[in-house]
Amino acid sequence: MRGYPINSLKVNCYSGHTYAQRPLSLTLESTEYEVKEVKKEWLEPGERHFLVRTKDNKSFQLCYNESQDQWSLIYQAKEQGKC
Repeated sequence: MRGYPINSLKVNCYSGHTYAQRPLSLTLESTEYEVKEVKKEWLEPGERHFLVRTKDNKSFQLCYNESQDQWSLIYQAKEQGKC
């Protein structure tokens, strides 16, 4: 799996017909970020990837590994205008 599993990372997601359909918020190192927009989502073998923008204009790429039932943070960037 690419990315870095972080023990302090927690993701709250919408789950309809499948788990981890869309992240709603994430908590990283005791700071909660509410997802304003899912800018992009894609599948890779055994993984669901999401590029999200939070209400405070930070961008995160998150990955959910289905076989390990684990979220990881691929990267985090402060958004300057458009991503």
